[in-house]
Amino acid sequence: MTAFCTMKLLCQATRNQKGYAERLFGTFLTQTLQKRVFSPFWMVVPDPRKSTVFGLPQPFCTAEKSHMETKKKTAFGSVGRRIPFRILHVINQDGESLGNMHRAEALKLMDQHDLKLVLLHENAEPPVYRLMTGQQIHEEQLKRAKKKKNSNPGVVQKELSFSSAIAKNDLETKTKQITQWIEKKYHVKVTIRQAKDSNTDMFMLFDKILETVSEKATYLSKPKVTREGVSTCIFRHMSDKELKVYRKMEDQKNSTVKKDENEDLKSNELHP
Repeated sequence: MTAFCTMKLLCQATRNQKGYAERLFGTFLTQTLQKRVFSPFWMVVPDPRKSTVFGLPQPFCTAEKSHMETKKKTAFGSVGRRIPFRILHVINQDGESLGNMHRAEALKLMDQHDLKLVLLHENAEPPVYRLMTGQQIHEEQLKRAKKKKNSNPGVVQKELSFSSAIAKNDLETKTKQITQWIEKKYHVKVTIRQAKDSNTDMFMLFDKILETVSEKATYLSKPKVTREGVSTCIFRHMSDKELKVYRKMEDQKNSTVKKDENEDLKSNELHP
């Protein structure tokens, strides 16, 4: 009799297994979704007539996983009334600390003084917010934009092109122009074309230009032949470290020359 009742219950369960499995599966997901991270898996429910397969094609992203992901840096500005943190450290518009308070109290202060809340330090404990006027926010945004622009300045590159048969005066003019650009810390690309009736070495012209501007400039890209009859190079301003090394070498060189001159004078005095 017990066996018969058991078989009857099993038959009833299999007849309604589809709806039961869906309800059970949905309840299981609802209870565990907030705390767990599921990988793709398959659940197969046996059926006397057919098999019903439930599949999850992609992993679930839970609140815990989102919290672990790297947060994107938000732009500086008013956060409105969307504050995910319960307790805040608030600074007033004059830069004075008001201490820790509940977000509801911070929003109340914001409304009372017609100010805006701005997130300053999200990773602090508790997060730091500041009450600011619209004008203060605008000025701070301009300051940050200017600082960002100055920290990543774009390098300007100027170009000059001339023939290897260039006259001396014209070369001096070109060199002065290069010097002016180097002083502004521009990169200067110089291209020289080999003239048909000229035997001037293009590489010697590059070295001559560098010798003139050597107190401030050096090669970013050394002279090279780009195609037949055409050579190019790029000059740049020396860094502070390079300038110190260059000046030290020049001082040593001048000191050696001066020492040799003094020795020559002494030698001439001893042997008139």
